[in-house]
Amino acid sequence: MNQENTPLVDALIKHRNKKPISLHVPGHKNGAVFPKEYEKEFNSILNLDVTELSGLDDLHSPSGAIYEAEDLLADCYAVKKSFFLINGSTVGNLAMILAAVKEEEVVLVQRNCHKSIMNALSLANARPVFITPQYHSDWQVAGGLTLKSVQEAINLYPKAKALVLTYPNYYGMTTDLENIITYCHAHRIMVLVDEAHGAHFGRSSFLPRSATELGADVVVQSAHKTLPAMTMGSFLHYNSELVDLDKLVQFLRMLQSSSPSYPIMASLDLARRYIATYKEEDMAYTMDLIKTLKSELDKIPTIKVLSYTSQKGDPLKITIQSRTNLSGIEIQERLEAFGIYSELADVNNVLFIFPLLKKDTNFPVNNIVQAFREGLEKDAVIIQRNQKLTNKRSFSTLQMSYKEQEQAKSQFISIWEANERICAESIVPYPPGVPLLLPGEVIRNEHIQQLNELLDARSRFQGGEQLGSRKIKYLTNRVGILVGGKYG
Repeated sequence: MNQENTPLVDALIKHRNKKPISLHVPGHKNGAVFPKEYEKEFNSILNLDVTELSGLDDLHSPSGAIYEAEDLLADCYAVKKSFFLINGSTVGNLAMILAAVKEEEVVLVQRNCHKSIMNALSLANARPVFITPQYHSDWQVAGGLTLKSVQEAINLYPKAKALVLTYPNYYGMTTDLENIITYCHAHRIMVLVDEAHGAHFGRSSFLPRSATELGADVVVQSAHKTLPAMTMGSFLHYNSELVDLDKLVQFLRMLQSSSPSYPIMASLDLARRYIATYKEEDMAYTMDLIKTLKSELDKIPTIKVLSYTSQKGDPLKITIQSRTNLSGIEIQERLEAFGIYSELADVNNVLFIFPLLKKDTNFPVNNIVQAFREGLEKDAVIIQRNQKLTNKRSFSTLQMSYKEQEQAKSQFISIWEANERICAESIVPYPPGVPLLLPGEVIRNEHIQQLNELLDARSRFQGGEQLGSRKIKYLTNRVGILVGGKYG
């Protein structure tokens, strides 16, 4: 197939060039009805923001331009079937789990997965078994699963139907995915992969291999994270003998908007062409700029540039760690004063995502280095930073099932008094969107310690409506308090 082609983009431009009169949705009528003071900023995209018209196909039943564009996408990633997602990787994660897992079936889940995975498990009324990932003490972050941990989980839960993995993690760390997939398939266990940060994987010898190459059954990718697609533009790839394709299509039709964004879909068409035509010399050029940037940042005494150790990681992810009394969040704020905006910051680290550049594309590396020097070489005191405790439990389950939670009541308690209570809300530091606590999980001392550290560092949360007052919601029954799985 000719990966230079962009069938959906071409169809939209052809339609625009007819200078059509809009008597259809959306209400801006190709930009004719729009606040005049903002026309300049929006006009070019509004001409492409149309609906399911003749010649423009239908995302939910494609047979024309969208079908051709998705066919090119499947060819690009060498899979059986690919889909455009206009509700982000979130909708892909929901659809793949609902299609693969039935109510009360056991699902093995990487504990540091995205909240959308947890929401999908709840919607499916599954029985999740959480596997603790490797902890990287130098980075102070959780990585991926080991083959050994997956083998142990399958031995303990031989009736498991699926394994849900995050690959890579938010910081670009990869793991032994190929052997994990091979082992699971030998036990007829589906492998569902949230590869949100890996849409560019496998396109160069400098990059890790993609889960699509390594045999995963369903892979979801956020094209907008590392490819030139608009926000919410994502891909879903199907390559399975175990997952029912018809069910997957059915759930995508249920969960995706019935009014899909043509600008987002067009950007996905272009993002596919961008990565399909990406050359080794393009990646070599990008790697040279990354090497220069990291080398210059290494000269700044107040920060440490982290590097991947045992496994190859994503070179586009550049993580720096504070050597000083400044937290990663405070470093992030200092850099923003100089116009440098990072992807995320945690208590210790700041993460940056370098662009996937084509050869000779300009990027202001020197300006970035100068901002780092001006923002980080003053006022900070170099200290020995303490390493935080990690969760030693290899496996965990919900203390209360999703259905049991529906019958329970809840109330708030001081987080200092919450040890061994059953959590009633999702506590999600954001970014990266990895839940610290889930409804139905036992709150333990290590959670309380992490919560206090995050609150002291002024981290942002999704969920935890009274965390600012150091209170957390826990579950009770109609008579007493559910503590450690027993009613008191």
